[in-house]
Amino acid sequence: VQLQASGGGLVQTGDSLKLSCAASGRNFSPYAMAWFRQAAGKEREFVAHINWNGGISYYSDSVTGRFFISRDNAKRMVFLEMNNLKPEDTAVYYCTADSEGLGWDYWGQGTQVTVSS
Repeated sequence: VQLQASGGGLVQTGDSLKLSCAASGRNFSPYAMAWFRQAAGKEREFVAHINWNGGISYYSDSVTGRFFISRDNAKRMVFLEMNNLKPEDTAVYYCTADSEGLGWDYWGQGTQVTVSS
C-alpha cells in the first residue's frame, strides 16, 4: 500500500483545514487507518484512528472535539478534518495503515500544517 497525504498549508489560529490521504496498491479497505503528527524537535504522536469501515474512531485528548477522521473505501481515501486550529497543531501530519492488526506498517510522506498565531 502506498499512501499519499495532502491538504496541508499555512493557516491562522481558529481556521479549519482538511487533510486527505490517498491509498494505492493493495486493497486497503480492511485496514485500520490513522493520522499521526510530528512537530519540529518532538516525537511523532498519535492524532486519530478509524477502523476499517469507519464505524469506530478515537482521538488524542489534544484534538478531541476539534478534529474528525473519516474514510471513503470506494475512493480509497482517508480524511482528517481539523477545526479551530491552534499554533500547537503545527506539525507534519502523516497517514498510516495497519494491514495485519499488528501495528502501523505503512506510512505516507507527510503534509505540513502550520498554524500562525
